[in-house]
Order: sequence, then C-alpha cells, then structure tokens
Amino acid sequence: MPIKIPNDLPARVVLDRERVSVITEDVALRQDIRPLQIALLNLMPEKIKTETQLLRVLGATPLQIEMTLLRPGSHESKNTPQDHLTAFYKTWEEVQDKRFDALIVTGAPVEHLPYESVTYWNELTAIFDWTKTNVS
Repeated sequence: MPIKIPNDLPARVVLDRERVSVITEDVALRQDIRPLQIALLNLMPEKIKTETQLLRVLGATPLQIEMTLLRPGSHESKNTPQDHLTAFYKTWEEVQDKRFDALIVTGAPVEHLPYESVTYWNELTAIFDWTKTNVS
C-alpha cells in the first residue's frame, strides 16, 4: 500500500523517481481504508533529506500510512526553509488533541550539549509525557 503524503511535498519527486508507492491526499480521501496514523517529530537539521529517507522506508511497507510531520514550536530551524516548515509541518500544540498509532522521533546533533541547554527540551519532555495517552 502507498504512503500518504502532502501533494506537493518535495520528497514526492524523489520517491516517484525511485518508484516508492505514494498516494496524494486527494486520492486517499476517496479510499475506504483507515491508514495508520504516524507522527514524525523531525529533530534533524536537514529535515527535507530526513523526510525523504524515512518516507522511502515506510513507503515500502504493505500498509497505508498517513504521516503527520511535526517540529518543535519552541525551536527556530536554521537549515530548513521556513516556507517548507509552514507548508508541511505542524507543531505539537497543533496536534496535541489528536491520537496516533505511532510516533517516530528522529535524532538531533545535541550529544555535546547538556540537555537543559537544548532550546526545545521542555517541549520534548512534554511530548514524551503526552505519548502515554495519545500514542498507542
């Protein structure tokens, strides 16, 4: 089954070229299938590369998956264009009332920083607490 992604997500071009099975939002709406609801909290600096890598893997599964791309609202990304984040990402505050089948959290290059100096640390711990009731 294909992975559902936003119609104009840049990763779509790469995934189409690689023949990874993707489905647009408009086509998915016409199907009578309950996709797995997966949230991707993308903490990587190069978010577009990371999206493409993860969607490539998930698109190879036999399940229909609906991805919700998340980013910390308390952090300003330096390596991903703001218009990309605005168009394709939601903050945790925007989805905290939703339920997900899974949450994927990507790594971030913070291994040399004390956790307290990570600008989104408090938000990240709140997200982890939230998963206890909103992510199965």
